[in-house]
Order: sequence, then structure tokens, then C-alpha cells
Amino acid sequence: MPQASFINKGVDSPYMKLLFLVLDGAADNANDVPTPYMAANKPGLDGLARQSRMGVHYPLGRGVAPESDSAVMSILGYDPNKYYTGRGPLEALGAGYKIREGYEVAFRANFATIDASRNIVDRRVGRNLSSEEAAELARAVDNMKLGGGRGYARVIPTIGHRAVVVIGSSDRLSGYVSNNDPGYARQGKISIAVPNPGKKLPPLEALDSSEEARRTAELANEFVDKAIKILADHEVNKRREREGKLPGNVILIRDAGHEIPHVEPAEKVFGLRFGAVTEMPVERGIAIALGMDSMPVSKYVGTKEEVLGERLEATLRLLDRVDVAYVHLKGPDEPGHDGDFKRKVEEIEAIDKYYVQRLNSDSLAVLVTSDHATPWRLRSHSGDPVPFMVKTGSGGDGFSRFDEVNALKGSLGIVEHGWFLLPLVLKLLRKD
Repeated sequence: MPQASFINKGVDSPYMKLLFLVLDGAADNANDVPTPYMAANKPGLDGLARQSRMGVHYPLGRGVAPESDSAVMSILGYDPNKYYTGRGPLEALGAGYKIREGYEVAFRANFATIDASRNIVDRRVGRNLSSEEAAELARAVDNMKLGGGRGYARVIPTIGHRAVVVIGSSDRLSGYVSNNDPGYARQGKISIAVPNPGKKLPPLEALDSSEEARRTAELANEFVDKAIKILADHEVNKRREREGKLPGNVILIRDAGHEIPHVEPAEKVFGLRFGAVTEMPVERGIAIALGMDSMPVSKYVGTKEEVLGERLEATLRLLDRVDVAYVHLKGPDEPGHDGDFKRKVEEIEAIDKYYVQRLNSDSLAVLVTSDHATPWRLRSHSGDPVPFMVKTGSGGDGFSRFDEVNALKGSLGIVEHGWFLLPLVLKLLRKD
């Protein structure tokens, strides 16, 4: 395959590859200073800043607080309004499960905690449910029979409190149903983060008048009710309560979809070989759906040096065989959701110390950004503009630090929709 011009500029050009580095949720509210980016000691990122041009982008559009999956599709150049089919099918694909389109609906799921009145106590079981515990809970509710035997549920644990739920039937189903996770609200096929969500566990409802959607909501609600009864007496939850921990006694499901995105592969769209190093099943599912070379990582427990070292090693191996390496690092997002400024700073510093500073970027073009902002005071995704910087080898904007305020002053201005970001960067690289 002929390579794009910025890849094939001659042996004297060092900018042979593009590293597309995404720090999940690292962006914050530029009006709430200092932001974690400003407070962090990050000589690696700031060194890149001195060589970079900067700007900001809105992942989906001004004022829209996206989930990661639609935001990631967007910044990879695919307009979610055209191509997105729901997070559930992508999560399932990343977990190794390809749904039967039309007869199975996949949901992103969280094990969570409710009280006796079905008020949600914690949407993530205190963030300390181990993957092993989740696997035991999932086995107890997997292969559940629903709808008098015409339907069923599969429960696939992924990482920590996260899972995939697949509702299937011998009758046709539809992904046009609401969430029972009040933290996210459906707007068409896309879910939008809800600040200060309600606490009452809501039922799922059909979002259109079709029999398929009504049937799906009915089966999904039956699954949730039966799972609550089973999980209430599970030994994992009894043990956790004896240890003073929250029980995983409910499953929140959201972002339903009955098909995977049907799109042209990224290689065909851009004329470049794409690959991805991803931490979460949803990003892995997106990589598969977009035809990207997927480099799996498996280390989630360990020191920051060990975990990020594995991701750096995977990046270098991937760059040996692709033109554009997309790397998604989860760290800063969780403390943003938890309202923990100090830990969000520490996560950015860890990525800088154990990934960016150890990366020899002299022979790389580098794009650094986030998929969305997760302001620590808001404790949720927001519609704030997201900073980005691009190192191409042709000089920078003169800023010594990478942060939200400097990015707003950058020469690349405001990118109104995330799906314009990558084409802009590739154009810069070809020009330079």
C-alpha cells in the first residue's frame, strides 16, 4: 500500500510515525485554576509543549458531555452521529463477544450497590470490587433464562466493577431503550453524562414505539430484578459486608445497541496503517470495529512503573508495524470522577514519568489530548473544550507548559468537533 506523504518524506526526515496519545479525562475546567495539568510536575509533557502547536477541541460539540466511546470514535475521525451504534456492542466486541445483530442487544454494565429501597448507594461498588469477585458474581447471573424461556442474558465480566450484559431472544430486539444507570442519559444512540445524577434505580423504558424496543426493555428489567435477588445472598457480597465493604448487589446497564458500527476501516479512510494500545474493552472494541491493529495489554494491578511500562513497551512494538499508533491511558479519569484533585495530579505525573519521559519521541510526530474533560469539582464528564498539542518538527507556539489555558491561546484555535481533529493533524504533517 502506498504510504501517505508525511510518512514518506525522505530518509533525512525524522518524523516517520505518529503517536496519538490520549490521557483519559485529564482535561479540566480552564476557569478553575490551577487545573491538575497546571499543578502537575510533568517535564515530559511540557518538553513536548515547547515543540508543539496547540489548540482545543470539542469531542462531540460545544456543551456536550460525551462518554468515552463516542468521544474516541470522534477523535479517530468518525462522526458518531453517523456511525455510532451504542457502547454496549463495542464493549462486547472488545470483550470477545460479537452479538447476533437484531436478536441480541449488548449493554455496558457496572456492578453497583443499592439499599433496601432500591436507592443507589454507589454506582461502582466503591471502586474496590476486584475482577475476581466480579467474575464470581457474573457466573451467578450468567445464562439467565428470561421471558418464559424465549429470552436469555449473558453476563461477561471485564475489569473490576465493569461488565457487559447481552440480552438475547428468539424474537427480534432493539437497542432503543433507556439506561437504568442514572449517571448517563440517552440522546438518540449517544449517552450524555449527567451531573449530580438521581439516586433511585429507574426501570428501563422503550425509546420508540416498536415492539422490539418494548420487548427488550421488558427482558432487561426482568434480568435486573432477578439479578438483584440472586446477588443479595451471594457469598462474595456477604464476605465484602463482613469486611466493611459495599456489596455488588445490582447491575446497572446502559448504552444499548443491537449492531456494531459498519464503517470503512481507518486504513482505507486515511491511507495509513493504524494500530491501538488500549486498556479498556470499549477502546479495544473500537479498534476492532475500525480495522485497527490491536495491541492488547493485560497488567492492571501493580506499581505505576510496571503498568505504564507495559503500555510503553506495547507502544514501541506497535510503532514497528503501523504508521499511526493510538494509545489510550485511563489513569486521570477515575480521580476526576471521585473529585480527588491530588490523585488526578498524581496520575498525570505518573504518565509523564513512566511513559512520556521514557519515550524517545525524537523520531516521532506526537499528538497529545484527552477524549473528554472530567473536571474534578464536577465529578463527571463535561462539555468543556479539551486541550491538544501537536509536535511535527516545524516548531511550536512558544508555550512552556501544556495546559488548558495555554491551549486556548494556541495557533490551531478551536476544533468544533472531534472528528475534524485527526484530519487537521494529518494535514499539518503532510504540509510540514
